[in-house]
Amino acid sequence: MGRAEKFSASFSRVFAPLIDLVYPPRCPLCGVAIAENGGLCGSCWAELVIPGEPACASCSRPFPPGIAGGTTQCAVCLHDPPRHAGIAAATLYNDASRRLILAYKHGRKIALAGQLGRLMAAKLPEPGEVPPLLVPVPLHRWRLWRRGFNQAALLAHELTRHGKGELAVDALVRRKATPMLGGMRRKARQRALSGAIEVPRRRAELVRGRDVILVDDVLTSGATTSACITALQKAGAVTVKICCFSRVLDESLHGDAAAAVTMRARKT
Repeated sequence: MGRAEKFSASFSRVFAPLIDLVYPPRCPLCGVAIAENGGLCGSCWAELVIPGEPACASCSRPFPPGIAGGTTQCAVCLHDPPRHAGIAAATLYNDASRRLILAYKHGRKIALAGQLGRLMAAKLPEPGEVPPLLVPVPLHRWRLWRRGFNQAALLAHELTRHGKGELAVDALVRRKATPMLGGMRRKARQRALSGAIEVPRRRAELVRGRDVILVDDVLTSGATTSACITALQKAGAVTVKICCFSRVLDESLHGDAAAAVTMRARKT
């Protein structure tokens, strides 16, 4: 932690009681009073689905109780072996995680990055002697201009604060704007993303020979993630692991609800 961050943390601790008196802490989902800022009330916390074991050895897709984990792979990974080195998801996508993401990303409550980042950090191991690069999924400059911030970059910064790696916020760039991917077939998504994401020449040396953690708020179809992995591996990344706050598992949803949830999640 740098000097500026230490000062900021000390400043926050000193003035936190006064701030809480003027602005009483509220749950960001339901608005009920809570003990301190940066958390959820008990009821809303209970609504979040935290993935655990048993799970797929390759992608951490949860298995039903009774199925052995360890080296067991899910049917999806057996059919189409992933190019990533694993998925670390803080939550599975449901109504509670959706509301948190909407408040954070579209409601512009960027202070939620700290809370989301803590949950994500808990899913990552302590880094080794050479820390991995924390690389956020990039936004095109026009979308960044409209929104005012890159939600994935803020989460990557939080993971850096928790000691999970070295931040490389500009290791990926999105060279061209892409349409909304929701509802597109796989080949159409691939065409839309072709050549859209790359490692800029000035950052290629940083990526080469390094393990990378690709950071995003929501993992849906994986089309954008796949384009990022392609760019990072082309630049010489050794491994690419995915870390996200929420992961959409379409097989856990049904009918129109699945389509509606997936569409909402893909509004990046």
